[in-house]
Amino acid sequence: MMHGWGYGFSGGWLGWLGPVLMVVFGAAVIVGIVFLIRWLISRSSPAEKEDSALDILKRRYARGEISGEEYQMMKEDLR
Repeated sequence: MMHGWGYGFSGGWLGWLGPVLMVVFGAAVIVGIVFLIRWLISRSSPAEKEDSALDILKRRYARGEISGEEYQMMKEDLR
């Protein structure tokens, strides 16, 4: 006999709570690890792709660092 103690959490209506919480906790740990890895990878890789030489040349011309003739010559060299 149980001597009045009943089943407690192991066999009563809350018996499902333990396994469910273990699954939720395990999923949270896995999701946390995935987000941590993605964050670490994003910090180590450049946020933007590198500009092409032609893009840099266009910006230099737009800022007035080089003349139109220099721009045309450099543009032809790049092609």
